[in-house]
Amino acid sequence: MGTPVQKTVSKQATLSGVGVHSGAETVLKIKPGAAGSGIVFVRTDITDCDNVVPATYDRVTETTLCTVIENDAGVTVSTIEHLMAALRACDIDNAIIELDGPEVPIMDGSARPFMRVIDQVGVTYLDAPRQAIRVLKEVTYTEGDKFVTLRPSDSSVFDITIEFDNKVIGRQRAAIDMQADDFETYASDARTFGFLHEVEFLKSKGLARGGSLHNAVVIEGNRVLNPEGLRYDDEFARHKLLDAVGDLYLAGFPILGYCEGYKAGHAMNNGVLRTLFADPSNYEIVDMVEDDTFMPDVLPVAIYATQAQYATA
Repeated sequence: MGTPVQKTVSKQATLSGVGVHSGAETVLKIKPGAAGSGIVFVRTDITDCDNVVPATYDRVTETTLCTVIENDAGVTVSTIEHLMAALRACDIDNAIIELDGPEVPIMDGSARPFMRVIDQVGVTYLDAPRQAIRVLKEVTYTEGDKFVTLRPSDSSVFDITIEFDNKVIGRQRAAIDMQADDFETYASDARTFGFLHEVEFLKSKGLARGGSLHNAVVIEGNRVLNPEGLRYDDEFARHKLLDAVGDLYLAGFPILGYCEGYKAGHAMNNGVLRTLFADPSNYEIVDMVEDDTFMPDVLPVAIYATQAQYATA
């Protein structure tokens, strides 16, 4: 048994793309970070005030269309969830994320492009133990019939169920153990999605300026408009799982616990973190060990649900 150490990227990784909401072309650079510094964003286009925005749950100020963080100077960075999911999946504990605009590029609407550039530059091991948030008591955040629950587990499980009154989506469930399973293969390329009438409304309000069939799955009625179709039958649930992985990495550390979400989104994900941290007896910060992996109380891959199994009538 050993203690894993913290990681960062070995050298700068660069990519560029359009912001799905702002429509602005943005260059994003993932740079090495020092041990214990966590994930921080730096808006290089802002020079007249503090342009550093820590990627932490208590900096989240907006969750309607995406996850937005803000510093005390009012500087924001939006649509961070897919990049945060990639950093969590690649076990990147520390990094400086520089960008020259207000929004992380949407790329293809998934986390995989970010994972690819991290894989290309490689990782560096730092001289500090890797730490995690261990959930000690069950906590739940609810809004109506929606909920997100965190409960104790010796692994890091995400178990997400969605339900839409639409035959293309219906009821779907996706689950993964981040300690034992391959996030890149299972969920990293699941794309964000929306309904055509919503996209048209947002564009009429000056939003979703960068949205297109190249970076989102778009549904009209009971059909998918993207010519290539879906990447998975349950791509919608897998993307919601991806979002949850990214949003919960704003805890500042990986979470050792079982996260169960039902009809949840960015607001619910942030709500459960605020509930968790509101009471210090709910959690502890621990050094990770190499056997913090798959345990009998977590959901095995064999019973991952599919759209067919959970389709509504």
